[in-house]
Amino acid sequence: MKKQIFVHAIAFIFLIHQTIAQGRPPLSKDVAKVLYGTASFYSNKFEGRQTANGEIFSQQKMTAACNVLPLGTWVKVTNLKNGRSVVVRINDRLHYKMKRVVDLSKVAARQIGHKDGLARVKVEVIERKKTS
Repeated sequence: MKKQIFVHAIAFIFLIHQTIAQGRPPLSKDVAKVLYGTASFYSNKFEGRQTANGEIFSQQKMTAACNVLPLGTWVKVTNLKNGRSVVVRINDRLHYKMKRVVDLSKVAARQIGHKDGLARVKVEVIERKKTS
C-alpha cells in the first residue's frame, strides 16, 4: 500500500514538473473558456506605447487587454446588444483595479459596433497560447 502511494506521488510530481516546463500552470483547468462582462476600448494616449507582451500598441491591430486570460490567447468577443463579434489576441493587461473583462483596440471595437462608453460582451477562448 505504501509503495503504491509512493508511486502515485512520484507520478503526480512528474506531471507537475512537465506542465511547468511546458509553460502551463500545473494541473489547472486554466480559466473559464467563456467570460461575460463589460468591454471598453483603448484611449488614444496608449497609441505607440509598449504592451505587456512587449509589442507596440496600435489602434489598428486586432488586439485586446485582459487581466484573466494568458497573453497570446485568441478570443472571440461578442457584443451582447447586437450579436456582432470579432476575433482578437490578448497582448496587454488592464489596470489591476479594473473590473472590465476586456479593453479592445478601436478597430476591434468598431467591428462589434462599440463606438463609445461600455458594452456588455461575451468573451470566448478560441485558442490558447502555443508554447515552443
